[in-house]
Amino acid sequence: MPKVANILACLTLVAVSACTQTPPNPNPRAAVPLQTVPIDLPRYMGRWYIIANIPYFAERGYVGSYAQWSLRADGKIDDSYAGHKKRLDGPLTKYHFVDKVVPGSGNAEWRVRLFWPIYVTQLTVYVDPDYRYTILGYPDKSLGWIFARSPEISDDAYRSLLARMDAMGYDTSRVRRVPQLPSQIGKPGFASPDGGG
Repeated sequence: MPKVANILACLTLVAVSACTQTPPNPNPRAAVPLQTVPIDLPRYMGRWYIIANIPYFAERGYVGSYAQWSLRADGKIDDSYAGHKKRLDGPLTKYHFVDKVVPGSGNAEWRVRLFWPIYVTQLTVYVDPDYRYTILGYPDKSLGWIFARSPEISDDAYRSLLARMDAMGYDTSRVRRVPQLPSQIGKPGFASPDGGG
């Protein structure tokens, strides 16, 4: 039985790897490593709406999505993702993960357990002083997220956050806004509910 489990784990890794292949990053700062910022973990908890992302395969086609982080007594973080597939009035899909803060990272690097034994690294690369906006990154910059405490932010705030991602070396042409309101579905710059750009 352990051999079967090992084979399944290897197949899962291959599948995840195949789904995360990305085109070359043209940003001249692409090779510069992401720098994390220290965070006040209790203040960081709560609901964060996904304003824009370079999504991983399981996020594509979701609208009205958000993350809910809760600090546990054992120091780990309950990480819940919720979103509606294609339509804001559709059923809410939820995923639950358990995250662990990497010691010595200033609470900015989390190991996210997708399912045992698969973990990924999530980096907090920006949070504003009022904890209204945050940017999460992935070490190779193939994934990234802009979060806000409110489901709607101003165009100026969005452009400023996108400029930060560009300065970090992200290929911002791959970032798509996530519709949070019915009026945003189908607008230029927002991800299509069918999962396309």
